[in-house]
Amino acid sequence: MIKKILLAVSGLGHAEEMLKTLREIPSIQSAKITVLHVVPAKSTAANMTAKWEEGGRILANAIQTLNLDASEVSSILRQGDPKDVVCQVADEIDADLIVMGSRGLKRLQSILSNSVSQYVFQLSSRPMLLVKDDIYVKRIKRIMVAIDNSDAAKNCLKLALFLLRDIQGGELILANIATDFGGKKSEITQVTSDKNPVLATAVAEAEKYGIKPRCYISSGKPGEEICRLAEELSVDLLLLGSPDRRPSIAKSFVDIDRLIGASLSDYVRVNASCPVLLARTLD
Repeated sequence: MIKKILLAVSGLGHAEEMLKTLREIPSIQSAKITVLHVVPAKSTAANMTAKWEEGGRILANAIQTLNLDASEVSSILRQGDPKDVVCQVADEIDADLIVMGSRGLKRLQSILSNSVSQYVFQLSSRPMLLVKDDIYVKRIKRIMVAIDNSDAAKNCLKLALFLLRDIQGGELILANIATDFGGKKSEITQVTSDKNPVLATAVAEAEKYGIKPRCYISSGKPGEEICRLAEELSVDLLLLGSPDRRPSIAKSFVDIDRLIGASLSDYVRVNASCPVLLARTLD
């Protein structure tokens, strides 16, 4: 299910550590890795040679960190706007997953600072794994999926089962949130799935792979509740479906689209205490 991974590196090392952890998962080990670094096009001619040399070092260091040999990885050094180039390369290699670092900026901050990860997430329909600068990347054992009736959530469940099927001692947590925009929180409650149709369907799917998930429910503002569950249950990786809410006519107007009201995925990617894998609809 994940056969081609695009790793976009900036030299900070967070995305590299995330991919290194991912490659400890048996189902990921055979995936083809492409490592990308983008040299900003706005560099002056006098600085361009130095920028290309620096970019080459960043790629070399990333490959060394990942402990990959030349047969296991491709590297791309390209000039341009990083936001556009990441999307272009993901399409060129038909990536099944994009892995990037993220500064965890809130919506307005990300617009004003021209955030690469925010832009890529808005335009790309590919699953995207974001790791913030301020979190510690742990070995992946405990995976949480935010479950509802959307196709995007079903896609997340399939991704989680793909990752977990060969992880010894791996745990799947399914979380279903009852929305209360008034902000009134309930207790986080572990439940059986028999009285919750959404959870029951997800559990039945997981059991096909021999995985018996733990199910939790709570109520409140969905973004806050998902982050609260992930933190309290010590989740290593959070999977969240993010339906594409853009009308087709607006897909090319990224800056306008970003100004459309705050979304669940925006809140979670900024506030979650673990890496977040965002996915849209089923292929």
